[in-house]
Amino acid sequence: MSVKHPIISVIGSSGAGTSTVKFTFDQIFRREGFVAPSIEGDAFHRYNRADMKAETARRREAGDQTFSHFSTDANLLSELESSMRSYSETGKCRSRTYVHDEYEAEVHGTPPGYFTDWREIGEGSDLLFYEGLHGAVKADGINIAGYPDLKIGVVPVINLEWIQKIHRDRSSRGYTTEAVTDVILRRMHAYVHVICPQFTQTDINFQRVPVVDTSNPFIARWIPTAGESLVVIRFRDPKGIDFPYLVSMIHNSWMTRANSIVIPGDKLDIAMQLILTPMILRLVERGRRSK
Repeated sequence: MSVKHPIISVIGSSGAGTSTVKFTFDQIFRREGFVAPSIEGDAFHRYNRADMKAETARRREAGDQTFSHFSTDANLLSELESSMRSYSETGKCRSRTYVHDEYEAEVHGTPPGYFTDWREIGEGSDLLFYEGLHGAVKADGINIAGYPDLKIGVVPVINLEWIQKIHRDRSSRGYTTEAVTDVILRRMHAYVHVICPQFTQTDINFQRVPVVDTSNPFIARWIPTAGESLVVIRFRDPKGIDFPYLVSMIHNSWMTRANSIVIPGDKLDIAMQLILTPMILRLVERGRRSK
């Protein structure tokens, strides 16, 4: 953690909804006038798309059916930790961009499935924002979790996460349901051993729970809407959280435990604004005072 150069880390797997959460953070940064460069977890994948496909095939032939982007050895986690350490100490760090599609290729001048060159980011910024798979990893000599000042988990129940991933990958990436199912199966080992443990490191978790039937996510015709969902918000340390205020401000919300509140799914944005804005203000103001 750093007083001068704070870091916010949003952790969630593919299809979890971290992009939606990032949009809310961007709104807060823009409204408050904060300069917040971002790091995408995809930027620290070890392999480009073609090399990842070849490495996955090689691992399968060797008997490893669990290798995926969730796996620690499929990512440059030491480099990610180094970037966070650098930013916490100097306010600057290295990053790059993984280009997903033709639109991003036009923006960055790099073909889809490849990385841009490494570049330095952060000069003159107020804080660093990370969004991806491994923003709170603490294992095998890696302690990425030790650097973010605020760690947020985005954790839909797993059937909903699969539905969101299947629909996204089919509609925007042209994958078949069978291909996405194969990816889900390969990721399960790392999901259990790499992704889930991070949610014990997070300061706040937002877990979306559908209130419609999602018992077979592989045949679901549509993603449950926000209005068909609840969101469980869990605080690792509830000390200082004004729960009566939140319940009064968020219609139809209620507490379920001493550290948890449940809200209607379509109130997620306002809940995040109410909860996160004062936290971000404190981080930035503390950093500015220390410089």
